[in-house]
Amino acid sequence: MPSSPLLRTFADQIETPRLLIRSPRPGDGPAVFEGVRDSLAALRAWPASLPWALFEPSLEASETFCREGHINTLARKELPMLMFVKDGGHYIGGAGFHHLDWDTPKCEAGYWCRPAFQGQGLVTEAVSALCRWAMKDLGMVRITALPDAQNHASRAVAERAGMVLEATLRHERKAPDGTLRDTCLYALTTA
Repeated sequence: MPSSPLLRTFADQIETPRLLIRSPRPGDGPAVFEGVRDSLAALRAWPASLPWALFEPSLEASETFCREGHINTLARKELPMLMFVKDGGHYIGGAGFHHLDWDTPKCEAGYWCRPAFQGQGLVTEAVSALCRWAMKDLGMVRITALPDAQNHASRAVAERAGMVLEATLRHERKAPDGTLRDTCLYALTTA
């Protein structure tokens, strides 16, 4: 692989049996805005893990996120992805990779889903496919996920995607109300 991440060529979308998963594009803001707005109560249950959900969503902020996500993908700084169900094209949430370290290479997976689409295995399908893609096409050797210890749904996604619990980091994050939160460190590695 090229030494510079900017020279790495890879598809900016993947498909699974039920999903189209792709990088954000200019113009995706309205769909993201609607999805975040519909999900705020669920997302705000985990303020230490998802601090961005504490802010009121706006169409402008959502479009900014999409445009910055597009730029960051091109620059190989972060790889945010949007998830759409193929049947109907509905935007169902976000998944992707943050804290990219191209030297190792490793990254951190993050994901969330609109409540109306939860419980159908869609996030597991997306995260599993994204992890396979990251290892095969991006050359990642380690992918982590850091859900709140009490977020059993997020932990289950990590486990079903093949990640192994390596540690529970006690008092690793502080919620806005001052409560100390534990974080679970999951990882998927090559061989």
